[in-house]
Amino acid sequence: MGVLHIVGFGVFFVVGSLFIMNRIDKKFKELKDAGRKGFVGYLTVGDPDIAVSEQNIRTAIEGGVDILELGVPFSDPTADGPTIQAASQRALAAGMSVSGVLDMVRRIRADYDVPIVLFGYANPLFRYGYEKVCADALAAGADGMLIVNLPHEESGALTPHLDKQGMYFISLVAPTTSKERARTILAGAKGFVYYIMVTGVTGARVEVAVDIVGHVSDLRDCTDLPIAVGFGVSNGAQARKAAESADAVVVGSALIKAAQAGTLDTLVAEIRTALDS
Repeated sequence: MGVLHIVGFGVFFVVGSLFIMNRIDKKFKELKDAGRKGFVGYLTVGDPDIAVSEQNIRTAIEGGVDILELGVPFSDPTADGPTIQAASQRALAAGMSVSGVLDMVRRIRADYDVPIVLFGYANPLFRYGYEKVCADALAAGADGMLIVNLPHEESGALTPHLDKQGMYFISLVAPTTSKERARTILAGAKGFVYYIMVTGVTGARVEVAVDIVGHVSDLRDCTDLPIAVGFGVSNGAQARKAAESADAVVVGSALIKAAQAGTLDTLVAEIRTALDS
């Protein structure tokens, strides 16, 4: 069993006499030192099948995604729009499961050191078993989890198991979250904050939310963690605009659409170039 210690730029997980820095902290430190903005990319594991899904994930990493969010397919993804809902259905129809997702993490980790966050819903993880899924996820090479339908007040059933493995529970904050509640949510947060720029479900949008600067500024009063903004970013121009006040941008639905169209490498390159410009 390891022990968590807060040292310097991040949280270190102690195993024996070794200090192991979570890959998420390490990546954001590298980005900050280089004066660069982070690119968090989401893809649903198993969409449209295992082989194509793995190739798409590799394409995203090699194209410049800094942090990989791997979607765990779920039959009722209530926070997701039609693009990710359809991706989940295709993945489930192809036989994807929590175990299959962990197998994918293991294969990706064998070749890449990119931070990996499992993104999904509590239901399939609860069925798998919180303690077991955290242990198995760490063994596969995951660095954290973002659970859409697990509010702060109910996260205590999962977070001790993540803490035990040195993994992070990534916190979500919405535009409707008051500053007082944000302070409560982020008091013990780790890794980064995922700020949802708009109310509603995931999906590409025509424009980036106009009030993002004020909301991100309020969040910086509540935490020293990096802030990633998402929900609606679909191209390089939007990514650059969203990143002006944030540390990273999250892109999901647009990547799934591009993968379907065979243009994933082009879109990833466009967003990477925009964030670095």
